[in-house]
Amino acid sequence: MELNSILGQNDDGKWVGHMWQQWNTQRNTWLEQKKELEKYVFATDTTTTTNSSLPWKNKTTLPKLAQIRDNLHSNYLSALFPNDKWLKWTAFTKNDASHKKAKVITSYMENKTRLGGFKQIASRLLYDYIDYGNAFAMPIFEKRYHTYKPEDSLVPSFIGPKAVRISPLDIVFNPMAVSFVGSPKIVRSVKTVGELKRLAQTVPEMAFWTKAIERREFINKHLGGFSTEDWAKADQLMVDGFGNLYDYYQSGFVEILEFYGDYHDQETGTLYVNKMITVVDRCMIVRNEDISTYDGSTPIYHVGWRLRPDNLWAMGPLDNLVGMQYRIDHLENLKADAMDLSVHPIYLVKGEVEEFQIYPGAQIMIDENGDVSELGKNLGPMMAADNQIESLKNDMELFAGAPREAMGVRSPGEKTALEVQTLNNAAGRIFQEKINTFETDLMEPLLNSMLEVARRNFDEMDVISTLDNDLGATEFMTITKNDIIARGVIRPIGARHFAQQAQDLQNLVGISSSPLWTLVAPHVSGKNLTKFIEDSTSIHGYEIFRPNVAIMEQQETQALMNQASEDLEVAASGPAEPTTMPAPTPGAPA
Repeated sequence: MELNSILGQNDDGKWVGHMWQQWNTQRNTWLEQKKELEKYVFATDTTTTTNSSLPWKNKTTLPKLAQIRDNLHSNYLSALFPNDKWLKWTAFTKNDASHKKAKVITSYMENKTRLGGFKQIASRLLYDYIDYGNAFAMPIFEKRYHTYKPEDSLVPSFIGPKAVRISPLDIVFNPMAVSFVGSPKIVRSVKTVGELKRLAQTVPEMAFWTKAIERREFINKHLGGFSTEDWAKADQLMVDGFGNLYDYYQSGFVEILEFYGDYHDQETGTLYVNKMITVVDRCMIVRNEDISTYDGSTPIYHVGWRLRPDNLWAMGPLDNLVGMQYRIDHLENLKADAMDLSVHPIYLVKGEVEEFQIYPGAQIMIDENGDVSELGKNLGPMMAADNQIESLKNDMELFAGAPREAMGVRSPGEKTALEVQTLNNAAGRIFQEKINTFETDLMEPLLNSMLEVARRNFDEMDVISTLDNDLGATEFMTITKNDIIARGVIRPIGARHFAQQAQDLQNLVGISSSPLWTLVAPHVSGKNLTKFIEDSTSIHGYEIFRPNVAIMEQQETQALMNQASEDLEVAASGPAEPTTMPAPTPGAPA
């Protein structure tokens, strides 16, 4: 009873722990499927997969799932970030649409995403998108300093918004809700006591962790006064990843559950809206605040690869390919066992036969009634197994939305360049739709939330570096809070711009090769067409395209040729004859 009273102190947050446990249990089937998929993706042989139950001696696995995963990730990432200009500011008012305002906001976000490692976070989110079919992220504002030794002064390393990935295994919500935005969410994390102490001491907004640390120290002081049996009786709550409650308190780690959304207090009948509640040890509330966003919404964003009806947990591109991977490994090892059998066949031995070995020129000693014969076998299906494996590999690429052309493998048949481009665009529509969904449903709201976090936490001023497109030089810009306050949205246009460029370039090549070009050529701007080609091909930094540069270079070349021609004419005319002066007369004045 004493132990129960100690653990039960400040248990007003138990409902958050129960809600986590309920929603986490509801997705057990989904978690088991993801564990099986992970085993196949990272398998080095079939002993760690469900193929281990097959009776084959060979245990080879053909890593087709891993190859599709890498193929999708590399192509998704290349489409999202085709060049450095993947951000665009879209204003809602005339004043906010000025060139200066757009340049300041885009330059600020480009600088913070580059220094804050946004591309690396996006890469990990893409892996979640592929592996789990779901990706989650939220923004934070980070202030990081380092000490300058000669003066022991603090120098800012990074001050600004950053994106944070949330593992799909560490977040739960109501899967039957109408939308992810409208569902309450609980995010789980685990920190050490030392990390919490550091946060409480260095970050003023995190002073609430002191309460959790004091509770942990109070419980640890009383741990030695109770037996293991006492803990077993009091242990009514299993903490994920720590076995039992006694092991949890001995580990030095603290489990943190953060609730976001609306909840109803049944005792008082009060409805609390847009709340952020932090619970430790699944029972103690250390923070209960309003969500700090401008509109009160939860700053956690989600995207799903293949949406399910009436279920917010989406399906991934690899989920329904596990069975095909199983089939490929089954056929590969079946074929390998059959080949081994053809090289090392099974022999039928009759009567008295001395022990023998098989090698060229071997002799087998048998008696009068003895006999040794090779058992008959049909190795015809071996060739069929090869064809089936190749067919399964091709189908898996198509089913995942990653056609083989994405890897640079050209489909059979003679085609013109225009036909190849047309077929690639048509075959990649699933791929393009999925990466557009990732860009619009996750990256766009995440970037705008990062900009909002920056506005709320902005200091007096900030100095950022940006690249001047006209001069090609790095320039430094001083930004204040008012500079990034505007009505509009940040739009990542990498994937959409990438697809549009490919389509536009294809259409332009088709028109220029047709008789219509003679009609439209007088009305085509050469300079603007050059800018379009430079942008479409992403050839920057070499100054290949400049207005009328070819004419100036031709003029320079012609001048050099004319000078060289004159030099040749002078050399061909021979050296000039020297002029001899008459000898001076003796005695005459010089």
